[in-house]
Amino acid sequence: HRSRKRGLKQDASPSSEAARKARRKSPQSPEELQVQRCLANVRERQRTESLNEAFSQLRKIIPTLPSDKLSKIQTLKLACRYIDFLFQILRSDEAEMKYFPSSCSYMAHERLSYAFSVWRMEGAWHMTGH
Repeated sequence: HRSRKRGLKQDASPSSEAARKARRKSPQSPEELQVQRCLANVRERQRTESLNEAFSQLRKIIPTLPSDKLSKIQTLKLACRYIDFLFQILRSDEAEMKYFPSSCSYMAHERLSYAFSVWRMEGAWHMTGH
């Protein structure tokens, strides 16, 4: 296993390799292991909080239906669909006149949200075989 890992890490310097081996050799006391575990738990908690905050912000951006209670994977999939929808809007010739006639960005956002909801519902309707 080690030879494979070393082969993949081309940027590993000999000094960092030696430092890693030196760390492994020093026996750790149960107290040191507990401190290390606590620090790892704190880092993981911060990572999870950061990820959850990012998903929360993403959910605020994506237009949703009142019935939506999206999981993380559903949020990512819906975000992909929304990006595709926006791309199609920008690509269409009539986009400027149909969706952006007003200089008010709030109105443009509301119209896009509504149009996306309709687009989603039509897609769901077609998927069920109607």
